Amino acid sequence: MKLYDEIIYGEYICRPNRFIARVKTEFGMEICHVKNTGRCRELLVPGAQVTLAVGKNPERKTRCDLVAVKKGDLYINMDSQAPNLTAGEALPNLFPGLTLLRPETCYGESRLDFYLEQGDKKTFLEVKGVTLEESGVAYFPDAPTERGIKHLKTLESCKKEGYGAVLLLVIQMKGVRRFEPNRKTHPAFADALLHASRAGVQIMAYDCDVAPDSMTLSDPVPVLLE
Repeated sequence: MKLYDEIIYGEYICRPNRFIARVKTEFGMEICHVKNTGRCRELLVPGAQVTLAVGKNPERKTRCDLVAVKKGDLYINMDSQAPNLTAGEALPNLFPGLTLLRPETCYGESRLDFYLEQGDKKTFLEVKGVTLEESGVAYFPDAPTERGIKHLKTLESCKKEGYGAVLLLVIQMKGVRRFEPNRKTHPAFADALLHASRAGVQIMAYDCDVAPDSMTLSDPVPVLLE
């Protein structure tokens, strides 16, 4: 799926705060918006090759968004909006016979990313983008996420009420061997993910074909929860 119309390449210099980064490009130093507020410490290291998407709004304070980075031979998209866009395009193939696909649907006090209907079957689905990779293993989260735990509990409630409940992990890179919850960073999330799985929430993980201007859901990735 094509995500960006105009891109430029650069060298990552530093990140003064979680919202902006300094990037050296052929046009000079660029202060750009970082489209991922996670830590991304293993990705954004000085000298890393990064991709910037040029914004369409000339009134913006920052002209570009930092959307991807190269880590060794891996090209990793780190745009936090890309997983939902990519998932939305792929869901009709993942769930054959869709009769309704609705984004951002409330259930209780939570808002989940998608609501699907396949005839009489009704499903709530939450998407999580995964950018952390170590030795061929993809991990989530890269920082503690109480919001993520809340979403898992909501999916469990959906399941108890008779709905289908799915967590879709969009791994924003190619070449990983499996997915595991990041127990070292947030053990409570790892426990909640295992509990949700045992309660009937379906955990799906897919890697992506990533190019500088696009990201497309590709192949299923094994999920190891224990």
